[in-house]
Amino acid sequence: MKKSLIALAVLAASGAAMAQSSVTLFGIVDATYAYGNGSVANRSQLTNSGYNSSRLGFRGVEDLGGGLSASFWLEAGLVNDDGRGGGTNTNNQATGGNSNGGLTFNRRSTVSLNGGFGELRLGRDYTPQFWNLTVFDPFGTNGVGTTQTLNSSLGGPTTVRASNAIGYFLPRNLGGFYGQVQYYLGENLSNVANKKDGNGLALRAGWANGPVNVAMAVSQTKFLNADIKAWNLGGQYDFGFGKLLAHVNRDDVKNGNEGTGWLIGGLIPVGAGEIRVAYSTYEIEVANAADPRSNKFALGYVHNLSKRTAVYATAAAVKNKNGAAQALNGSVTAAGRNSSGYDFGIRHSF
Repeated sequence: MKKSLIALAVLAASGAAMAQSSVTLFGIVDATYAYGNGSVANRSQLTNSGYNSSRLGFRGVEDLGGGLSASFWLEAGLVNDDGRGGGTNTNNQATGGNSNGGLTFNRRSTVSLNGGFGELRLGRDYTPQFWNLTVFDPFGTNGVGTTQTLNSSLGGPTTVRASNAIGYFLPRNLGGFYGQVQYYLGENLSNVANKKDGNGLALRAGWANGPVNVAMAVSQTKFLNADIKAWNLGGQYDFGFGKLLAHVNRDDVKNGNEGTGWLIGGLIPVGAGEIRVAYSTYEIEVANAADPRSNKFALGYVHNLSKRTAVYATAAAVKNKNGAAQALNGSVTAAGRNSSGYDFGIRHSF
């Protein structure tokens, strides 16, 4: 279901100029049966977002004339298996979580000014360092097949999104080049020891032309206990009969551990569906100790019943080494022991 509301407004001083506004309601409801197997305990659950993240959103744009426009985007995460809303983080810090179950626009809450110069975007949004992990993951960082880099990342509360963000995006007509810069704030008092806790700066730059898409991102976030630097590189090549995807990520915690992860995978169209496959790994480098490492293989299939409705299935297995204890779909496994899991689900978008 889609709604559009059209309104006309007269500009104050210019007399004859008119501006057009539109508002759209959109969303996804994705229900998943998920099973996880571990050496300590298994788990069976009806959950959500196994293929696409469940959400409810509103977005709108107003033409200001002269090539300028203003827009907003409010998007709330849904836990549709029990009716809750998604939690959020208010200050990009470990203490800033809010998971009270009410409807919060935790996925995105922004207002923008757009023009030939690009886009200035203010509010809560994805971080540049997250984009390469999700765009170049065949499973889109959803469900049991998600890249091990996201499951094990040392990147802290801003690995995926940041609140209080000021972002700039390059215009789209640059011959395939794209990029963004984002500065986010922890909003602490200036006279406290943790005044920079939750502040960060991140950049992403890429090039997409024909079958090729490649991008790199770097970030630095200041936290109370230790600053975290991260960089990643991702790419995709479309062969026509299928797409090859890959990414590599590095996290560096000041005076702490370092982590390295990578993924290689593919998307293969088959009739009305698509096969998804990926191998991913993440290793944490620990001083004077063995480095915990988790390797995952995932295989899935999505079948489109229509443009808006799809059914899907995914299976994955993780092999843990050197004390790693990564477990799938909420199960629990002992250090160095393996885990497996699978998803079955249906996704409907509107």
